[in-house]
Amino acid sequence: MLVSAKEMLQKAVAGHYAVGQFNINNLEWTKTILLTAEECKSPVILGVSSGAGKYMSGFKTVAAMVGAMVDDLGITVPVATHLDHGSYDACLQCIDAGFTSIMFDGSKYPIEENVAKTKELIAICKEKGMSLEAEVGAIGGEEDGVIGQGECADPKECKMIADLGVDMLAAGIGNIHGKYPANWAGLSFETLDAIQQLTGDMPLVLHGGTGIPDDMIRKAIDLGVAKINVNTECQIAFSAAVRKYFEAGKDLEGKGFDPRKVLKPGCEAIAETVKTKMELFGSVGKA
Repeated sequence: MLVSAKEMLQKAVAGHYAVGQFNINNLEWTKTILLTAEECKSPVILGVSSGAGKYMSGFKTVAAMVGAMVDDLGITVPVATHLDHGSYDACLQCIDAGFTSIMFDGSKYPIEENVAKTKELIAICKEKGMSLEAEVGAIGGEEDGVIGQGECADPKECKMIADLGVDMLAAGIGNIHGKYPANWAGLSFETLDAIQQLTGDMPLVLHGGTGIPDDMIRKAIDLGVAKINVNTECQIAFSAAVRKYFEAGKDLEGKGFDPRKVLKPGCEAIAETVKTKMELFGSVGKA
């Protein structure tokens, strides 16, 4: 069932587990992630970046597809459709399209402007029963053309944004998007602890979940992280499985060129990745 992310994340904080946000890129990804969440009886957040929304022809198409799929597949677990790293305009578009949750990434603005725009969006989301994620301190790596270096957010700024009434907060704690370089210094638990102490029960969000060692993930969850974003890992697993299919010459056997057959191993690889993450995050059986 389609819901905002608010309640599922409050339950995650109370239960010391995290809900995975898995980004979707097309029908196959969406279907695979929904079926895996249902199988694992786990709540799930479907992340859509502005780039992916554009690729799928627009946010309205995405919202309609997810809504219809939840019905057709008989999905009973809580599902949120969430804009990932949205600009102010993209947030307004997703509100209009019927998403249940948005992330406003105002980290590139001066803190005063970030606060003003966040306040505006909070008022709209409250009225529509949507959840809102805000960001403080850029997340490293590359996300829709914006490159950050794995900065750490200022805990006082985090409190300032949390106090506005957002539902979840993404704060840079040395994490990055994409693959982690060999010289990555690791997560700053000192920063995370300081943020958590100032923001209390506010669900914290960890971006760049690909490549962070399992023990660090578990420790981050202990310190209040209730939402973890995974995208690159699914992409890598998907492309490796599809490559294997072609390298084995399966596309030349019978009707192996049928796109449904070509994409099947990729979808199985995504399902495996999502299941492993849900087990690590502790969200299995929590729907």
